[in-house]
Formats: sequence, structure tokens, C-alpha cells
Amino acid sequence: MLLPRCLPLLLLLPLSSRPQKFPTRDEELFQMQIRDKAFFHDSAVIPDGAEISSYLFRDTPKRYFFVVEEDNTPLAVTVTPCDAPLEWKLSVQELPEEASGEGSGEPEPLEQQKQQITNEEGTELFSYKGNDVEYFVSSSSPSGLYQLELLSTEKDTHFKVYATTTPESDQPYPELPYDPRIDVTSLGRTTVTLAWKPSPTASLLKQPIQYCIVINKEHNFKSLCAVEAKLSSDDAFMMAPKPGLDFSPFDFAHFGFPSDNNSGKERGFLKSPSKFGRQTSSKPRVDLHKVCIGNKNIFTVSDLKPDTQYYFDMFAVNTNTNMSTAYVGTFARTKEEAKQKTVELKDGKVTDVFIKRKGAKFLRFAPVSSHQKVTFSIHSCLDAVQIQVRRDGKLLLSQNVEGVRQFQLRGKAKAKYLIRLKGSKKGASVLKILATTRPNKQSFPSLPEDTRIKAFDKLRTCSSVTVAWLGTQERNKFCIYKREVDDNYNEEQKKREQNQCLGPDTRKKSEKVLCKYFHSQNIQKAVTTETIRGLQPGKSYLLDVYVIGHGGHSVKYQSKLVKTRKFC
Repeated sequence: MLLPRCLPLLLLLPLSSRPQKFPTRDEELFQMQIRDKAFFHDSAVIPDGAEISSYLFRDTPKRYFFVVEEDNTPLAVTVTPCDAPLEWKLSVQELPEEASGEGSGEPEPLEQQKQQITNEEGTELFSYKGNDVEYFVSSSSPSGLYQLELLSTEKDTHFKVYATTTPESDQPYPELPYDPRIDVTSLGRTTVTLAWKPSPTASLLKQPIQYCIVINKEHNFKSLCAVEAKLSSDDAFMMAPKPGLDFSPFDFAHFGFPSDNNSGKERGFLKSPSKFGRQTSSKPRVDLHKVCIGNKNIFTVSDLKPDTQYYFDMFAVNTNTNMSTAYVGTFARTKEEAKQKTVELKDGKVTDVFIKRKGAKFLRFAPVSSHQKVTFSIHSCLDAVQIQVRRDGKLLLSQNVEGVRQFQLRGKAKAKYLIRLKGSKKGASVLKILATTRPNKQSFPSLPEDTRIKAFDKLRTCSSVTVAWLGTQERNKFCIYKREVDDNYNEEQKKREQNQCLGPDTRKKSEKVLCKYFHSQNIQKAVTTETIRGLQPGKSYLLDVYVIGHGGHSVKYQSKLVKTRKFC
């Protein structure tokens, strides 16, 4: 095949390529050839100004050749290692006489050129060894037959090559700003805020650029190609957060964020390279996540682990070409958890505990005497809380507690117990806790499973209501209170007053109806009723029942809203 002198042409081909028609810089022809998949099948031939992806076997060099027809031709070659360092060099030698002759219609003696390149040493122009994205750029290259040789001595690996004779006009890679560093602008226990300067390709050239952030706990990455090589082929990349919401990762599975939930995720815009090679082995999952966030240049990563070092990389991606450029990565260590003050529990004494929303409190119980059993009684006044109990570092108990619960654990001489209480996600938590080595020490009254108050509608009158509630087999004191409320009093207001730990001592004397003792050995018959008299017609009342234990501690049943009849 004869190469015309009228147009500088860049061709890349493996040493074993057969003679064939190569793509040119003609855009219409180029686009047609790109669409023709058969044209590129089983071939490393690419047109001038396109990027190829290929594969290297360890210790097996791969050579490419391209022809520059005219002297003083601009030339740029970019090699991107993916998951292993590469050794590569670029050399040139004069074109054989046949390559520069006028077209005669006869095929170019390509075999003769390959034989000549094999037997003759060219002039080495550039060489590199490492895992950085490296460039060879020349504004005036001589005509000749160029050879690009690549070698991986570490392992089988992927790589990418881009070459062009028009580097000034192509610019497929996004340009970095004058300061390409990522700044850490804010650092918390579970969050890191990053900021960077925009790519001039977006701000000046108005080309479509999006930024992709990669977070991991191992090291920084030099290219997106390296990131994708690290991720398994069936990992899904996270989609960009909705406007106004920053990335909350590590739904970072292995950072404290869930791993098996792929809902809301989409496949990344760059496909993971195929798995070729002489040996295949499944790699362990890594704490590595990528998220593309559009064109904004400030971002907060959340749900990280406290006191943990993370590495952050940011890539500007040209969405027209899918080619990317790496900013200078950074790393940061999240702040330590605020040291919790540990509250000492005294044997047999009730302790009040307040926990902020999503917060936690630590308590310590160290019995002074030997003991066979230890009992923990907990009264959660509002929403459910979580309790964990460790004895000398060993986890003995982990439970959610709502209302009143009691746990009895086997004791051990000179043992020390660490109790961790975790609050509700809905709001602040209030609770009471008692730890004792004396099994008969019961400050909290026992409660039935159902603590609702039932009102009998058919027994309502203009001045009275009849209610019932469940008791237990333990003899306890029950006190009932009433309070008149407005007609527009609703369930939401009632819910705000459901602090079960507020006892009768917080009520007005005028609200007290009566107190009585009640129990039943037959749990099926442990029901009591009471008629509350002296009410006003057509009025609403809030009824509360308190059960008071032997130690004086009270627990409130669920409040009941009732209304007397208006006409009788």
C-alpha cells in the first residue's frame, strides 16, 4: 500500500499485522470506520487521534509501529498504565525507499519494512518506567517509521495508548488548572469536604466535563483506568447524587456504608476491561468507591469511619470522548470519636440517662463482692434504645429495649461490666437503668405486654367513662389521673406527652382520680376496670394510669383520650 505525501498520517499496528486499508483523518470516512465493528475486530490498528485499549502478558513485549510521512510534523503519544507499572520506549528510523515512492497501484512491501525494522536499530526518542500516565510530545518530528514497545515485568496488565499528529486541535484529555490539587476544606469524624479548581476545558473551552471522585483506604490512583482495573467487572458505580444532596457513600459498604444494595446505582460510563490472561483469579473486594458528581467543584463525602485514613482522587472526564485526566490526589484522616465519659453504676440504685439523637452513652458496673448473677433493668421512657453489655470485653447481650425490660446474666468473680446505650434515630432518648447483684432487688414494676387503656363506648355517659387495663401476677399499686383537654387535642400532641418515666409526682392533685392495688395469679384474668365520674358533658379528657413498684419507681401506661356524651 502506498502512503500519499499530501497528508501526514499516523498508523499504529502490531508487529504481526497483515497489510490492510487503514483509517485516515478524513472525518466522514473515520466515523464510518468507527461504526464498522469488523474493521477493528482482532486488530490493534487505530486512526490518528483515537485511543486504544490493549493487554500485556507479563514479560512479553508488545510492539506497535506508525508512519509519519512528512518532516516537522507535530506528534504526541500518551501511554496510560492501568493496574501495573510499564516499561515503554519510542524510537524512529528512516522510512524504506519504497514507502516514500509515488503510488503505482502495487501493494506496499510491508513485510520488507518489518524485516528491516527487526534487523536495524532505530534512534530512541523517549523511554519511561513506572505507573504514571506519561507523554511524549514533539512540535516537530521527523518523518520515519516509529516503533512503540511496551513491557510489563510485574504481571499481566491492561494499558491504553493515544497518539496524534494534531495535538493542538485534538485535546481529547481535559486540561488541568494551574493548581491541580484537591483541597480538604472541612474535616469531621464522619465527613470530609473536598474542593478543587475547575478544568479550563470546561470553564474556557466550554466542553462537557464531569468530575468523578474515588475514595479508598489503600492509596491514591494515577488514572481512572487503574481504578477500573481494581474494581471487579460486576461492581456497579454509584450514580450522581440528586441536586442539593452530597454523596453519602460508603453506603460505603466496607466503610460503614451497606454493600449488597444496588438500588439507585447505574453502570459507570467507562466499562471495566475484559479479563484476559493466562491465569485468572478472583480478587478480594476492596474498599474502593467511585462517584461522578457532574460539574460542581466542591463535595462532601459522608458516613466515613472516625479516626480512619482515606485517600481521595478526582478525575476530570470529557463526556464527549470518555477520556480523563487525574488531579493530584490527597488523603485525610477523619477525627477521633469524642471520648465518652463513662458513668459508674451503683448496685441497686436507679440511674437516669439522657442520650442525644443517634448518640450513645457508656456506663460501667463493677460489683464490689462476688456474685452468681447480675440483673440489668431498663426503662426506656420514649422510643426504643439499644443496649449492649460486655463483661471483661466479651459481648454478653445486644438487644433493643422498649418500655421496661429486665436481663439476668451469669456472674463472675471480680468481673467488670461495660454497658453501651445507643439512642433512637427519631430523637433524643431518656431512660432509667438499674444494675444489681441482688435478684430480689426490683425497683421497676412488672408490666403486661399490652399497656393500652381500653374505653367502653357503650358505657359512656354525660358525666362518666368506664375504662379497663391489664395487670400482672405481681401485686402493684395503680393510680389513675384525668386532665381536661381541648376538642382539637390530637394524637400528635398525645405522642409528645408519652414520656413513661414522668410519675404521679409531676401531676396536679386535682387531676388524681384514685389509687388501688391489683394483681391476679391467673394472668388471663389480670384485668381491672374503673368508672371515672364527675365529668362535664361533651368534654374531652386525657386519662393516664401509673403502676408503682415496690421501690417507688413508676411506669405510665399509654395515655387514652376519651369524650363524654353531650346529650343524655
